[in-house]
Amino acid sequence: MAGPFDIVVIGGSAGSLSMVLQILPHLKTDMQVAVIVVFHRKSSEDTTLIELLSHRTEFEVKEVDEKDPIRPNVVYIAPADYHVLIEKDHTLSLDVSEKVNFCRPSIDVTFESAADVYGKSMLCILLSGANADGVRGLKAARDKGGFIVVQDPASAEVSYMPQQATEQLPVDLLLHDDNIDALMDCLRPPKR
Repeated sequence: MAGPFDIVVIGGSAGSLSMVLQILPHLKTDMQVAVIVVFHRKSSEDTTLIELLSHRTEFEVKEVDEKDPIRPNVVYIAPADYHVLIEKDHTLSLDVSEKVNFCRPSIDVTFESAADVYGKSMLCILLSGANADGVRGLKAARDKGGFIVVQDPASAEVSYMPQQATEQLPVDLLLHDDNIDALMDCLRPPKR
């Protein structure tokens, strides 16, 4: 079993919110992990996302602000129309450069920058979605020793994104509705 992990980066698009809502209640403060969530969303979408997610977890939930320090027990949500980058000093930065895979925020951008900083202490989760964003980032994370989790395409609302990942690289855990506990076992601190 890999770990311990300092950061979990979750990427998803169409159909991914329901899985995030299942994962969040399982996050416990003794895990001492930071979580970054990158959803493909437009700036015109409902602004109640933070409130919705806050009611599902013990962690603080906040939208990323420029130069936010990455702290354990916080869920950081990528703001609409900004890429989120992880800096070497363990802060978050926002970027408005061109779209990647037709998306901003792009899952690839966040996975790749997190891999450069966190390497083996990073767990990546790629969920439901309709394009291949995230696959290149998962490859970068795997190359740096990160732990790779992909939603089972058969259980994803939109299977294209996780299907691309499972076809292009080996995954450490295939996630579906009834094995979220296995994911949480990866995040629990080792017993001494």
